[in-house]
Amino acid sequence: MSDTHVAALDIGTNSVRLLIAEQSGHEIERTMRITRLGQGVDVTGALDPEAIARTTQVLREYRSRIEHFGVQRVRATATSAARDAANSQQFFDAAERALGVRPELLSGEEEARLSFIGATAELPPQDGPFLIIDVGGGSTELVLGTTEPEALISLQLGCVRMTERHLKADPPTTPQLDACLADIRSQLGAARATIDMRRVRRVIGLAGTVTALSALELGLAHYDASRTHHSTLTRNQVEAWFERLSRMDVAERRRVLAEPQRADVILGGTAVLLTLMRELGIAELLVSEHDILDGLVAPSTGATGRRPR
Repeated sequence: MSDTHVAALDIGTNSVRLLIAEQSGHEIERTMRITRLGQGVDVTGALDPEAIARTTQVLREYRSRIEHFGVQRVRATATSAARDAANSQQFFDAAERALGVRPELLSGEEEARLSFIGATAELPPQDGPFLIIDVGGGSTELVLGTTEPEALISLQLGCVRMTERHLKADPPTTPQLDACLADIRSQLGAARATIDMRRVRRVIGLAGTVTALSALELGLAHYDASRTHHSTLTRNQVEAWFERLSRMDVAERRRVLAEPQRADVILGGTAVLLTLMRELGIAELLVSEHDILDGLVAPSTGATGRRPR
């Protein structure tokens, strides 16, 4: 058994991700699987039994990887879908049986704080203050700070939530797209009141929507995190991809994406990112592959839960 390795799991609305690292934070293995735990939560207010089954199956697979490395220090967290669902305890019970560790339910504020820690760890403080934009499946977190979060907000905006709420046709109709963008804009008043954009020197974008758009812009046929990490996306590039993706059906999006499994929700996520860039006056952002998982294993916050012996 190894106390020199730690593991962190991020159980999100759209995907379940695993990071196994040394205690210093150095990455050993990073894995992502899309399970769509949050399927239908925006409408029903509950986690679907099939979504729970898909997610716990992946957790069982991740448990085998954790055991392969002999990891004893594990931290598993759940975010937006579990926060919103009336039956989240049913999921936590099933997840604990599958993983051997009971996931923590993170608040939006704690999710934002951990994302900030992970995203800024490699960056010199003199490049800040930073604005972190973490576009998830059910929520989007914005965090302003230099060496620690100074202002943050979690918004009920995400690629799965916006897709299920508005983008029902394939491809979406113009009224559906307009309604989606208007819904996102309507929620940004709180962000403008919380985040002082005049202080921001560098914007950093996290999570699947942002990295998928980077892969599209780089022309990657196969996903390569070493290429997307610390690449840049401009607002003009995001505008162009929103226009292009909005004219494609899901089958066409699968053909162009380096991660085809994101095809059905990439447009909803792009709508969130583009509206944020428009409304907050963001011309360019730095793409980061380091996020909440890296925050979870950081020495100052790291994986503290212990697997049962």
